[in-house]
Amino acid sequence: MRLEILPVLGIGDVTEGDDLAAVIATAAPWLRDGDVLVVTSKIVSKAEGRLVDVPADGPERLAARDEVLAGETARVVASRGATRIVQTHHGFVMASAGIDASNVDKTRLVLLPKDPDASARALRAALRERYLDVAVIISDTMGRPWRNGLTDVALGVAGMPAIRDHRGEIDPYGNELQLTQLAVVDELAGAGELIKGKCDQVPVAVVRGYPGVAGAGDGEGARALVRDAELDLFSLGTAEARAAGLREAATLADGPGPTAADPAAVDRAIAAVTEVVAPGTVFTHVTDEEVRAGLVATVPGWPERATGLVLGAAPTPVDPADLVRFGADLQRLRTALAAEGVPSALLPPPTGSTASAALAI
Repeated sequence: MRLEILPVLGIGDVTEGDDLAAVIATAAPWLRDGDVLVVTSKIVSKAEGRLVDVPADGPERLAARDEVLAGETARVVASRGATRIVQTHHGFVMASAGIDASNVDKTRLVLLPKDPDASARALRAALRERYLDVAVIISDTMGRPWRNGLTDVALGVAGMPAIRDHRGEIDPYGNELQLTQLAVVDELAGAGELIKGKCDQVPVAVVRGYPGVAGAGDGEGARALVRDAELDLFSLGTAEARAAGLREAATLADGPGPTAADPAAVDRAIAAVTEVVAPGTVFTHVTDEEVRAGLVATVPGWPERATGLVLGAAPTPVDPADLVRFGADLQRLRTALAAEGVPSALLPPPTGSTASAALAI
């Protein structure tokens, strides 16, 4: 494969209602069937009237921007100072919902296209009907977790698949590929940005030589790149995830889990709280089956599905303040167990034992 990346010069300022197909075709009469157009989302938004008026400066501008951001936000992923990483209503996770104040009058903000895939399909259809058959990628700039620097990615696409799926293919060493899915439209969007730049007013690039474009259907669009929430291992920022965990710790449900707890996980939880509980408070994981069975038989209300037992002994002698602290220490342990994926239920101690409480796990 041999690719060329070509700038489309002379487009100029785009305003609401402009015919982008005509604007692009006029500026690039050298386009060919099978080319891939990488179109900056900003000119799509301008043509579609996705702009809002705001004060030029001062606190009023910041307040207006915050209001606009709230309207474009489906949920907040992370917040640090003035920075907001949010999920948009499209499903994209990006800073400030993609709201942009560059290359536009100071009294206006540019929002992302309402439906970038639909915008890509409409632009492609107009070009195909009047001019030629190309694929269209609508791109925007995003940051990336774990890496500095920005890169362009695809918000919308028509005329080619968003992902090239290599799963099931055999590599040169005879290994079957299991997970390899390349976000080719993101790669092409990034390639286009290399010649578009940020201050050069080149909002469209052409990638020539990518196979399989001419005659292709519109495809699923860039929505294929949005990871399902249940598969997203990083759906919150670190501080937000920690806060969510603390809230869950305050409302732990009582009850053991459906399967036996991993003994190593229980031991890790006990070790995690050993240095922070009151002097004299001891938690013991009962692992001997005969000993456990004998103790369980005398624990009032022992749940039938519980398979494990942890005994807690409060420091002696015990006064009311000690009991309060012991209760707090029990909650510390229950939280540590929950962090290891081990649910628990607080029960009275076995009859006749020296323990102060029992945890069924």
